[in-house]
Amino acid sequence: MKNLILILFLSISAFSSEGQEIPQPLKDVSQDDLGNASDAFQEHFFEALKQKGIENYEKAINQLQQCLKIDDTQAVVFFELGKNYRELENYEQAISNFKKAHELEPKREAILNFLFQTYGMTEDYAGAIETVKKLIPMDPKYKEDLANLYLLNEEYDKALKTLDELDAKYGSNTYRTSLRRQIYARTNNTDAQVQNLRESIASNPDVEQNYLNLIYIYSDQGNEEEAFKVAQELLKTNPGSSLAHLALYKFYLNKDNPEAAIASMDIVFESEEIDAETKFKVLNDFLNYVQQNPKYEEQLIEAAGKLKNWENTPKIYEQLGEYYLKKGNKENALKFFELGIKEDQDNFQLIKNILILQLDFARFEEAKLLSENSLEIFPTQPLLYLFQGVALNKLSEFKKAEEKLKEGLDYLVEDREMESDFYLQLALSYEGMNEMSKAEEFRRKAENLKKEIN
Repeated sequence: MKNLILILFLSISAFSSEGQEIPQPLKDVSQDDLGNASDAFQEHFFEALKQKGIENYEKAINQLQQCLKIDDTQAVVFFELGKNYRELENYEQAISNFKKAHELEPKREAILNFLFQTYGMTEDYAGAIETVKKLIPMDPKYKEDLANLYLLNEEYDKALKTLDELDAKYGSNTYRTSLRRQIYARTNNTDAQVQNLRESIASNPDVEQNYLNLIYIYSDQGNEEEAFKVAQELLKTNPGSSLAHLALYKFYLNKDNPEAAIASMDIVFESEEIDAETKFKVLNDFLNYVQQNPKYEEQLIEAAGKLKNWENTPKIYEQLGEYYLKKGNKENALKFFELGIKEDQDNFQLIKNILILQLDFARFEEAKLLSENSLEIFPTQPLLYLFQGVALNKLSEFKKAEEKLKEGLDYLVEDREMESDFYLQLALSYEGMNEMSKAEEFRRKAENLKKEIN
């Protein structure tokens, strides 16, 4: 159970929606970090860094302790001691040293960050909470970590209050919505939550977040009618609310009213209040609907274009293509991949997907042209030579196919399966040129490789 909670703590911290990275200062400590330290101090200190770099943590600790005998006022020494103890999973000593480093340099964000993370590893969420509170004035983004810690510490009211403050200041996002729903699931007292939110709406009808929280609860309960009513209440109070349409579009789709759903989705996609991840989820719901109702595919492409333009994400078409590919709808997958390549011409995975499908649909001229253009960007990719060889063989351009396939073999390194494919294509090229002995030679080479692989 302890490991499970640790994983939850680290994963939620690592993937907070604001993209916050844990600072890693002092990775390479310079002379300036040590001030006027003596030569002996520096010798021990940099030897400690060297030992830590090769994972000799105990030796690193010994060297750092020698530093303390010379000078015990350097925060960097305690900081490095804390990191080495943490690597050895001696969390008590790690925390003790991080605290000493913090006392010497109270405004150093990295020290507090390591301290807060280490508290989390020991499930001392109270200690982590107090540490994060010190980090928030340095960077407000840590407030999301505070909400997560309150959740882990089962202080649900404080967690919800923190989430409300964040949503009021920055708007809602997928990460905070996920935390909020975890809290609702854990407390399992939805009646009280509904009552509380209804009272909040009555006393503060202009606060959008209260409506949204109520919509989340009704949605989780599967009570779509009530969620829809709340969304309509929100629109009546605040006609310009884009957040209300996060509930409305899904309701309209479920009621098989695509025109109304598309209108709501357009508002969602054009909203600056709603984060990209949430918009992608909305688009995915529309994808699922179009899969059953293909006549609305044109509107899907139009909606995807709006999302792409607003979010500056040219890979949106690639994601749509992957969706259809997983569903086995290769024709639609190719359509979106080809739209994507216009926006992202040096995306090798996208090129590969298109070429596979173009060959599958016998669109050999297009595959020949795409592989030829792509080789200008990726001149050492053997797979592109193989694709071009296949296309040229299918077009009966056997001599050109032979040249490209031999050229591609020069770039192939220890990939026997692909090498066998090259030989099979060369056999076809020679067969097309009526050089039967060479065709047989390369077919035999391919067969021998296949036997070795199997």
